[in-house]
Amino acid sequence: MSYPYQPSAPSASASAPMMPPFTTAVIGPQYCAPYPVDLAIVKKVMTISDGNFVVTDINNNVVFKVKGSLMTLRDRRVLIDAAGNPIATLRRKMMSAHDRWQAYRGESTESKDLIFTLKRSSLIQFKAKLDVFLANNTKEDVCDFKVKGSWFERSCTVYAAESNNIVAQMHKKHTVQSILIGKDNFMVTVYPNIDYAFIVALIVILDEINEDERDD
Repeated sequence: MSYPYQPSAPSASASAPMMPPFTTAVIGPQYCAPYPVDLAIVKKVMTISDGNFVVTDINNNVVFKVKGSLMTLRDRRVLIDAAGNPIATLRRKMMSAHDRWQAYRGESTESKDLIFTLKRSSLIQFKAKLDVFLANNTKEDVCDFKVKGSWFERSCTVYAAESNNIVAQMHKKHTVQSILIGKDNFMVTVYPNIDYAFIVALIVILDEINEDERDD
């Protein structure tokens, strides 16, 4: 059995956040590392065949890719691992004012394979506030994760449920190179024992919501 690529651990001198007492596996436990994971997410603006996101570790090794198509509406993305295996399908729920997305295992879009649902905390927002509900949280009274951030400030933080416990932090970085070659660069730090494939999926959805707002 082959296992997904494991990002490299940071050096021992790196300051690490305190590890949560338990492993939070959403997409899979193989994506939970006992140390902080730093990932670079490059958004390719003008591409179709190779996917529109590439995710690498601190050593520039490819960890994930996200495939979509410029030829269709932005309503579906597929997260694949370094070997090309589909991990999760991210799909906008139609007729929901572009504010509700669902993630499924592999390339499925069947309810039995639902992993999580993401939606806006409220319809009118000046800063992104998104609630994430895992598949078994059918009542959706209390969210399992919360995403807060400002796309104007190019920053975003993921929290555990309604608490102030941070599980991941993202910031968007523009460089001269990224502007010249048509790429958008994101950096994200995923805290120990948190599913980094899940965090990448959240960031991809956040970017899609941002594009919707820009178009509107």
